[in-house]
Amino acid sequence: MFSPSFCPKCGGSDLDHRLPAGDTHERLMCGGCGYIHYVNPKIIAGCIIEQDGKYLLCQRAIPPRPGTWTLPAGFMEGNETTEQAALREVWEETGVRAEIVSPYSIFSVPKISEVYIIFRATALEITGQFGPETLAYQFFAPDEIPWDSIYYPAIRQILERYIEERQAGVYGIYMGNDDSGKIHFIR
Repeated sequence: MFSPSFCPKCGGSDLDHRLPAGDTHERLMCGGCGYIHYVNPKIIAGCIIEQDGKYLLCQRAIPPRPGTWTLPAGFMEGNETTEQAALREVWEETGVRAEIVSPYSIFSVPKISEVYIIFRATALEITGQFGPETLAYQFFAPDEIPWDSIYYPAIRQILERYIEERQAGVYGIYMGNDDSGKIHFIR
């Protein structure tokens, strides 16, 4: 996580870790003006988009792990909802305009301060164009998915579970984390 060298409020360089009055965590604080710098998790929002029994994946063009496949997802921007972030990322990475059906999975990765929020969605328009963060995108049947090239184990597990549920016609809403080094999901 980024930590500033100088206070963004007063420009002073007297930043160090302290426990603010009434707080439960040490924070990076300015000794001059009392500014508190909070380091909060980043939110990644994305979608599982299924069409005619096939699932939309995009191939990464940028680090980390270029060439691997993942669900279309990315970092939430300021002044947008998680739903807006997920739909924007789908659009930017695949050129697909989508509509959210429901939330599907919330997954925390505490050691890198990230939270993944994945929605179920349907494709409204497929333009055939995609942004610079993507090498390719494709709708894959379950037996065609490049499982060994999925970017992140949690994304693979989310997609595997979704496909099983799709076949059963019943969907859950899940939460999980990799805090222990093992990925656990709770229904």
